[in-house]
Amino acid sequence: MKWKNIYRGMAMGVSDVVPGVSGGTIAVLLGFYNQLIAAINGLFTREWKKHLGFLIPLGIGMALAIFSFSRLMDWLLNYYEQPTYYFFIGLIIGILPYLFRESDARNKFKWQHVLLLFVGIFLISRLNISPDEGAIITDRSFSIYLLLFFSGFIASAAMILPGISGSLVLVVIGVYKTVINAVSTFDFTVIIIVGIGIALGIITMSKVIHYFLRNYQTATFALIIGLVIGSVFVIFPGWTSNVTQLTLCIVLFALGLIVAYVLGKVEY
Repeated sequence: MKWKNIYRGMAMGVSDVVPGVSGGTIAVLLGFYNQLIAAINGLFTREWKKHLGFLIPLGIGMALAIFSFSRLMDWLLNYYEQPTYYFFIGLIIGILPYLFRESDARNKFKWQHVLLLFVGIFLISRLNISPDEGAIITDRSFSIYLLLFFSGFIASAAMILPGISGSLVLVVIGVYKTVINAVSTFDFTVIIIVGIGIALGIITMSKVIHYFLRNYQTATFALIIGLVIGSVFVIFPGWTSNVTQLTLCIVLFALGLIVAYVLGKVEY
């Protein structure tokens, strides 16, 4: 078991609770994104035990973070929305130097890769966060359970891609508050149904990403970098005229940069 992955999983879990921030982005920051994709795909090979040893601690960390921090993140987004998003913007921008280095962009990027990067920025920046959309769904009919299952499937497919937030997808579909409320109140029926959708979505999407990383690595990295840059535009909460609030935003933005730098140094 790779127990170091518990803290990695916790970092991914906290980010996945926040609309606009991707767990895949955190995996890139912590330097194990390729390992994560390979491990998920490796579950269906003869070396499945080794890959399971990598994924179980990661899953434990994610579960601990989601159940422990869902209420905290909900509170922060309700009362300190701007400073919270500024912290994550700092974190995302701090990731970029490692991404460019990992992809060897200076030597490998050609015009088509730069074009792909801008395509990634454009696609993600078209999304908008509307956290107030979608009330808590109390109906428990079969059609609602089906909606929750497919919401988990689609969100997890986005979750594993750097720059695309699974939580944001849940916001767009209109079930974000329902899922967060289920986690906060331990509504295990909803949690299990969404969880099955998430598991199947991660397995499916990881195979697609694994194929492109293996066969079109530079192009895939170019698109990923574009998605990560684009996510800054998605979660940017605007400016504030309140001096105290602005100071707090700047401090947390700087803290995000520092955290990204330190984690990047440790992991890379």
